[in-house]
Amino acid sequence: SIAGKKGTVLIFFRSASWCPYCQAQLKDVRALPAELAKRGYTLAAISYDSHEKLADFAGRQSVNYTLLSDKDSKMIDAFGLRDPAYAKGNFAYGVPRSTVLVIDAKGVVRRKLSTDDYKVRPNNAAILAAVDAR
Repeated sequence: SIAGKKGTVLIFFRSASWCPYCQAQLKDVRALPAELAKRGYTLAAISYDSHEKLADFAGRQSVNYTLLSDKDSKMIDAFGLRDPAYAKGNFAYGVPRSTVLVIDAKGVVRRKLSTDDYKVRPNNAAILAAVDAR
């Protein structure tokens, strides 16, 4: 299980291999695991990237949280986050909209930070504020 005592912060991102906005976000959130742990939460991030691509990025960037591969976009689709801008056959088909979910220990989504603009991401302060909101 990747869940903390109180829950998980789950980041849906486009790609660690080709999206510079995702790469920047994934580097920035390396500052969050300790703060989230104090609050009883863990951090994980998920994309349609392969395990190999995620492992390569994690190794090069010293990622200190869990990266999850959703190669067939099943979780992305289950949460209704697939970006409809990319048709089947496009290399980006299956990517999610950039989204952060705060999920409690029972699996209930308590907060959602999302945007249709792939260049815009919530900063760490916004993520912590979402966790702290009751």
